[in-house]
Amino acid sequence: MKRVLAFDFGASSGRAILGAYEGGRLTYKEVHRFENNPREQDGHLRWNFADLMNNVRLGIEKAGSFDSIAFDTWGVDFGLLDEEGNLLEDPVHYRDSRTDGMTGQAKKILPAADLYAATGCQIMGINTLFQLMAVQKQQPELWAKARQLLFMPDLFAYALCGARACETTIASTSQMLDARTGCWSKTVLDAFSVPESLFAPAVPSGTVVGEYKGAKVIAAAGHDTQCAVAALPAPQPGAAFLSCGTWSLLGCELDEPILTEESRTLALSNERGANGKVNYLKNIIGLWLIQESRRQWKREGTAYSFSELEELALQAEPLRSFIDPDAPEFTPPGDIPGRVREFCRRTGQPVPETVGQVVRCLYESLALKYRFALEQLGRATGQNFSCLHIIGGGTQAKLLCRMTADSIGLPVVAGPIEATALGNILIQLVALDELKNLDEGRALIARTEPVQRYEPEQTALWNRAYETYKTILN
Repeated sequence: MKRVLAFDFGASSGRAILGAYEGGRLTYKEVHRFENNPREQDGHLRWNFADLMNNVRLGIEKAGSFDSIAFDTWGVDFGLLDEEGNLLEDPVHYRDSRTDGMTGQAKKILPAADLYAATGCQIMGINTLFQLMAVQKQQPELWAKARQLLFMPDLFAYALCGARACETTIASTSQMLDARTGCWSKTVLDAFSVPESLFAPAVPSGTVVGEYKGAKVIAAAGHDTQCAVAALPAPQPGAAFLSCGTWSLLGCELDEPILTEESRTLALSNERGANGKVNYLKNIIGLWLIQESRRQWKREGTAYSFSELEELALQAEPLRSFIDPDAPEFTPPGDIPGRVREFCRRTGQPVPETVGQVVRCLYESLALKYRFALEQLGRATGQNFSCLHIIGGGTQAKLLCRMTADSIGLPVVAGPIEATALGNILIQLVALDELKNLDEGRALIARTEPVQRYEPEQTALWNRAYETYKTILN
């Protein structure tokens, strides 16, 4: 038997999942769950790294013995080390306002077309490049002390065993990695005065980088999206995927990046997958909208469960009003329901007043945005997709899965729920030579993990709604 420990960090919580593999059979269990609470400190929204590492050690203690350990996290964020290898400050949260206006300044240094052609990365203010620009401009004394940058999953591995590495899937979220070669883009680094020495040696997903008390420390796919896609259960030809959680990432696997001007204007991203392929995808704000709305209602005095919110949404009138989930006002924390009402008021739609109306508006808007993104993906790739495979925690939102099938007019296959942790586990098992490759791992997931299929039913109704929705996006 091989036992592997997967740490899966999300933007609001983290888990330690212990997997056991023997005789072709995979079992797994959650041994530790903890909150990930960012905090305001020194004028910035930051991750509490010391607290997160305490939970890593607690998860290790609860897990007992294991053969390997690996970390996956959200993308783009990082820690900076000084000459002695000390963390200079707690990593800053990608939702912090320090990058406001940075993309505009960046385009004056390197035109957007050139930046995209080099990196294939959707130009978003949260990306690592623009965070580094903010450090250079706003904290020159910190920039002068910085000797190495470690992305979050690599930072956890470093804090655990002292190994310094830069795993390529997480690096591909940075806006600095060459989309064709997988190496750092000299064009981008030179333009923005970022020394290549700032980065640890690059390693592919599944590399053993160190050891901790006899267990191998493995660089899994550091970006949680790529871990989730690694666990896609034997996808059928023509399938697109939707990794659905705090963020929604809708895409497909390709052999080569697409770096055209059309691709840039469609805001599509080329990220490196754990299996060496390109995950060509669209970043969409996802269940963050529901999560933050729920926190707002709790701040106002009412604590709803997710199932209660879904039930209230079911009672509300369908297809009444919509938002663009990616409108900038929905990115920062705060009163999302109030911003939803203001968006609908500004765009001349019925204003959702009740909790159920707000939740229904959010779910329907996400389902319609998925259709919009799927059409963009098809346009850029020339593919006609046969189904959409939803993976991750969002598969538990059954109402959203049903709405998505109706919206896109294609079957939706939902599952596994624990795709991210399972992908992390599979990558470790490949590194330990227990599985030949990720294709064998995907076949294992297809045999063992339950999925639910949703067929489109009310397509005519949703087709009419989609025409309205496109006018709102415009």
